[in-house]
Amino acid sequence: MQNVRKLNPAAHLDRGAMTRGVIVSNRVMAFWHTMIGKKVVMAVTGVVLIGFVIGHMFGNLKIFSGPSEINAYSRFLREVGWPELGYGQLLWLVRIVLFVCVTLHITAAIQLTRMSWAARPIGYTAKRDIETTWAARTMRWGGVLLVAFVIFHLLHLTGGVVGFGPGQFQHLAVYQNVVAAFAIWPVALFYIVAMGALCLHLSHGIWSMLQTLGWNTARNEATLKILSQIIAIVVFVGFTSVPVAVLAGWLR
Repeated sequence: MQNVRKLNPAAHLDRGAMTRGVIVSNRVMAFWHTMIGKKVVMAVTGVVLIGFVIGHMFGNLKIFSGPSEINAYSRFLREVGWPELGYGQLLWLVRIVLFVCVTLHITAAIQLTRMSWAARPIGYTAKRDIETTWAARTMRWGGVLLVAFVIFHLLHLTGGVVGFGPGQFQHLAVYQNVVAAFAIWPVALFYIVAMGALCLHLSHGIWSMLQTLGWNTARNEATLKILSQIIAIVVFVGFTSVPVAVLAGWLR
């Protein structure tokens, strides 16, 4: 008699699950390595980052309601989710999500640039950029400036590590910290310039995101371009109003 090999159904199911997992993983990685895959990643992470930027802007504008309002808002961000979540846990979760989105966004942007350069290694005799807007032409360098700004901002107004004298930075005293920070005009000017770069980045980035996600049509193309510019301008005015108000003496 021939030896009959017994099959273990559980082991077979495990191998099937592992195989499907590998296939799914390979498909995701294969999609990531395409230009369209990287553009989709940039678009999806862009949605998250734009949402954060707009929410952050509205939070900043609470400073015009006085110290108690914005300082209470700062405490709320750390206490939200209590008692299910500990102090500041939800805020750190949001920070982790933002860090992942920023990392994927930058990585996809860099790799897309390299793929674009590799596709045309020899420069054109007559340089013609199909991206005719100033916002489009400054996307890369504007992105570099924004990365530098984010690092400085975290060290500055979030951590109080730079830009403050000994004992000047006070935890959760957002109003006092902002006024003290922007009273130094080079710092305020740097923030305004960085917000200009953000405005240009958003103007072209939102439009590109809408294109990648397939939301633009021949009918709404002009409208979406205008909408992208309006959002960018509103964000610029909203963020820069704070350092301008401090420099003008409206916030003390």
